Amino acid sequence: MFLYRLVQIVFSTYMLLLLIRIIASWFPNINRYRAMHFLQFYTDPYLNFFRRFIPPIGGTIDLSPIVAFIALSFLEKFVLYLVSFIL
Repeated sequence: MFLYRLVQIVFSTYMLLLLIRIIASWFPNINRYRAMHFLQFYTDPYLNFFRRFIPPIGGTIDLSPIVAFIALSFLEKFVLYLVSFIL
């Protein structure tokens, strides 16, 4: 049970970091803060993977974070299934 809960916490934390990063991207001046550099370092590689395949609509509307959240949710379910299968 501990491992199952730990996996949930890790995925939930990363989803929260992604959400904060996406909302912060609406405020360009916020990038000068150290916390944003931390968020960018850990979330941008994951988001950039989806941005390579899903271009912005009209040059401004980026739908790749939605796909990234869905993929992360499926990955969480798969990992939780494996953990429950092992235990």
